[in-house]
Amino acid sequence: MIELRDVTVSYPLPNGTRKTVVENLSLEIRRSEMAYLIGPTGSGKSTLLRLLYMDRFPDKGVVRVDEYRSDRIRKKDIPYLRRSMGVVFQDFQLLPDRSAYENVAFALYVTGKSGAEVKHDVMRALARVGLSHKRNQYPHELSGGEQQRVVIARAIANHPWVLLADEPTGNLDPGVADEIQELLVSLHRQGMTLLMATHDYRIVKKYPARTLALMNGQVVEVDPETL
Repeated sequence: MIELRDVTVSYPLPNGTRKTVVENLSLEIRRSEMAYLIGPTGSGKSTLLRLLYMDRFPDKGVVRVDEYRSDRIRKKDIPYLRRSMGVVFQDFQLLPDRSAYENVAFALYVTGKSGAEVKHDVMRALARVGLSHKRNQYPHELSGGEQQRVVIARAIANHPWVLLADEPTGNLDPGVADEIQELLVSLHRQGMTLLMATHDYRIVKKYPARTLALMNGQVVEVDPETL
């Protein structure tokens, strides 16, 4: 389970004051749940996701992801936390000089897996996103939707129980965005926990799920049909 309890996060401003992003925020995401995190640009959606993979720590309160807690985790344990989750970014962040296969494999080699294990997991991940036949192509040879599928394959290759997606359809045309969203929804239906930050209300209404609006430093649950 994911839990934020009385979490406050702020950033320093050039004038010496601080901007509060979230304040005394409490939230729970259950295992195998799918939820959207919506809100305007600058509302703190990406910050909240960073709290979950502990790239950012709260000023106050506690973030818990499975057995890991922000107030107790040791720096050397953070990589183990991140191996239990997959993260999908809007801007792909693929290595341009590596093939689709190599981009996915790179994320596994750093975990110390053997060559045979890596090959098995990479091919399985590429098959799940429908890209086995393009495993030897480089990012510049792939469409935007195909590049995002490689990113998703990389995120799920290590068999995470939770997938965090930060605006995964933001740079895609509506038709391609729907294909990516259908892939994410299918992964959720196979048992993966999915938390997706987005400002694309069309996607939220077309593929409804629990919807959390981040406004004025707090999360409010909303009906996607009202967006």
